[in-house]
Amino acid sequence: MTSKVVGPRAVVAGSSRRWVRLMPAVTALALCVCLLPATGILLTKFYGLIAGVGAVLTITQVAPLLLAVVRPLPAWGMMFTADVAGALVLRAADFPEQLMWPFPSTVILAHTAVCLALGLSERGRTLLLVWTATAVANVMLLFFTPHGVEARNLLFTVLGGAALLIGGVLRERAEVRRKLVEQETISEAERARRTLLEERARIARELHDVVAHHMSVITVQADTAEYRLDRLPPEVREEFTNIAATARNSLGEMRRLLGVLRSSEETYEELAPQPGLAQIGQLVDATARAGVPVDFVPCDVEVPAAVGLSAYRIVQEALANVVRHAPGARTQVSLSVPEPGDGGDGAGRLNVLVVNGPPPQQPAAPLESSSTGHGLVGMRERVRLVGGTLELGPLPDGGFRVAARLPLSEEDST
Repeated sequence: MTSKVVGPRAVVAGSSRRWVRLMPAVTALALCVCLLPATGILLTKFYGLIAGVGAVLTITQVAPLLLAVVRPLPAWGMMFTADVAGALVLRAADFPEQLMWPFPSTVILAHTAVCLALGLSERGRTLLLVWTATAVANVMLLFFTPHGVEARNLLFTVLGGAALLIGGVLRERAEVRRKLVEQETISEAERARRTLLEERARIARELHDVVAHHMSVITVQADTAEYRLDRLPPEVREEFTNIAATARNSLGEMRRLLGVLRSSEETYEELAPQPGLAQIGQLVDATARAGVPVDFVPCDVEVPAAVGLSAYRIVQEALANVVRHAPGARTQVSLSVPEPGDGGDGAGRLNVLVVNGPPPQQPAAPLESSSTGHGLVGMRERVRLVGGTLELGPLPDGGFRVAARLPLSEEDST
C-alpha cells in the first residue's frame, strides 16, 4: 500500500516532469538558505537581541519551512507559535521606531510561504481557522505596540491571508483537473466496453443470419426426406434422422451462444452450452458415421462443469480436424485419470488424448479451401481457462496428436 502524498507536493505529484515534482522541496530549501542568515542578522544587529536568543528565534521561525513541504499544518503551528513568542521578546528589546513590529519582514516572508504551502494542502475550513488565529494574534499584539499602530503592522495577516487564498485556489484547480482526468479515464474504459459489447452483438447477429437459415434448411430437409423420397432403405432413413438431430442440436447450441454474445449480465453457467464427458461418446459415434474409424476409451469420473465442457470441446475440435484434414484416418480418443501411485504429476488431472494416423489415401481436394487456425486457438484458450496444459502437433508418420491435461477440481487449477 502506498502512502498518500500530502502538502504542496500533492499538487505537482502527477506531473511527468521531475523538476516540477521537486520544485516545492527546492523552493523551501532555497528560502531557508536565504532567510536563516538574513533573520539572524536582522534580530541580533538591528533589533538588538543577544546572539543566543536571536539564533533560537531564527531557527524556530524559519526552519519549519522544510517541514511545510510534507506537513504544512504542523509546520505552520510551530512557526506561528515561534512568531508570537518572538514578538513578545522583541517588545522588551530596544529597537529603532522605523523597524517593523510585532513581526520583522523576514518573519512575514517565511510565514507567507508556509501559508501558501498550507493553502495548497488543506480544505477551506482549516484555512479560515488559520487565518482567524493569525488575525486575532496580530490584532491583540497591536494593543502592546511600543511605537504606535501603522498599516504595515497588519502585513502579517494580510499577506498570510492572500497566500492562503492563492494556495486554496491552486489546490482546488489541481483537484478539479485530477477528477477530470479520472473521469476521462473512466469514460474511455466505458467507451471501450460499449464498443466491445456492440461488436459482440454484431457478431451474434452475423452468426444468426449466416448460420441459422442454412441449419434450419438442413433440419427440414433431413426430417422430411422419408416423406419426399420413395423407398428409402432403413439405414438411409436412420442416417437422415441422425442428420436432423445433429442439426437441431447445433441450432440449440448456437442460440445459447447467441445469448452469451448478446448479454453481459447473465452468468456463464446460465447461458453457455453444457455438454460434458458423458456426451463425448456421441461425438465419437457421429464421427464414425462420417467414415472415420474411432477407438474410444471412456472415463467415468466426476469433474467440474467447466472441465467437462472443455474436454468435450477439445475432442470435438480434434475430431472435426480429422474429418476435414485426414478423412478415413484411424483415430483414438482416450479419457483417463492416472492413479496417485502411477508416478508423475498427472494424478488429480483428467488426461484427454486424441491421436489420428495418416489418411488411407490423400484426398483429391481438401474438404475446406481455407483454414483459420481458430480451432487450435480455441483449444488453448479453453485449457488455459481451467488451468490445464495442452500439447499438440504432427506425428512422424503423418498423423496428429492432441493431448490435454485438465484439473479435476477448482483447487487444482489455482
